[in-house]
Amino acid sequence: MRLQEVLLAWYRENARSLPWRGEKDPYRILVSEVLLQQTRVAQAIPYYHRFLARFPTLKALREAPLEEVLKAWQGAGYYRRAENLHRLAQAVEALPKSFAELQKLPGLGPYTAAAVASLAFGERVAAVDGNVRRVLSRLFARESPSPKELLALAGGLLPEGEDPGEWNQALMELGATVCLPRKPLCPACPLKAFCQGQGAWERYPRPRRREVPEERLAALVLWGEGGVYLERLSGRFRGLYGVPLFPEEELGARAQAFGVAPRYLAEVRHALTHRRLRVKVYGALWEGVGEDPKARPLPKLVEKVLGKALPLLAHAGVVPFPDAKPHGVEPR
Repeated sequence: MRLQEVLLAWYRENARSLPWRGEKDPYRILVSEVLLQQTRVAQAIPYYHRFLARFPTLKALREAPLEEVLKAWQGAGYYRRAENLHRLAQAVEALPKSFAELQKLPGLGPYTAAAVASLAFGERVAAVDGNVRRVLSRLFARESPSPKELLALAGGLLPEGEDPGEWNQALMELGATVCLPRKPLCPACPLKAFCQGQGAWERYPRPRRREVPEERLAALVLWGEGGVYLERLSGRFRGLYGVPLFPEEELGARAQAFGVAPRYLAEVRHALTHRRLRVKVYGALWEGVGEDPKARPLPKLVEKVLGKALPLLAHAGVVPFPDAKPHGVEPR
């Protein structure tokens, strides 16, 4: 049997049951693919259901305010994805049917455009994600294949007379469940007879070594009348809300501007794609009016900060939690 026949037979027998599998609605396929850009499958499933329950169509997404879209995305992280989905919905009334046109839309790179084009519209185009890169690198024993080389290899494997979307999913499924980054299940691989990298899988592809810089920040949690002071964030968390976040050396000036004398509460660590954040959390009573943070879209980092800060402020007698035993400062 040819490689393509072997892999498709394996996929049809072993494919995981996922909520977007077999889906032909272009919008639903798009939502799943955008979620899966930076989120593992198990984590993506509940967000997929939640997002589509609130925005079941492209029209519903177009008519919603961005803040509501970000709130529905909360917890999935990498909020720029949700922002781009919202921008895309403003740009078109229906998704274009070709790979070339899909690539022109906000937030759709070559992989996502190819996935939607092949899965929703049956276009014969290869979709190369991280899983497919790993499978192809091992299959053809390529240590450092370029994106152009990978696209050529993937395009050359597209089978004639088969659903290109199903083929793309089969390659991705192999990488996700068998051809793993570490400890691949080579004896169980349906393509072991075709694999040139067998026996030296750790060489293909060669690991990308990079230093991940650490950034030190401070977070200021201010408890005022009615809740926490929140502000609209910019930069990496653009469009979301949070407590003030700033370089550590600015703490004195920020505290003075708010008229508070904050106390140190805890430290939070948070990993982003290309950076690690170490955040010292400070808290204080504040004379202004706060709000319930649950009503706003918050980045995961701010959720972590509040998760550390609020219980400590409660037990210090600052935040009026019903299960806390306040002492010292009278809660507002």
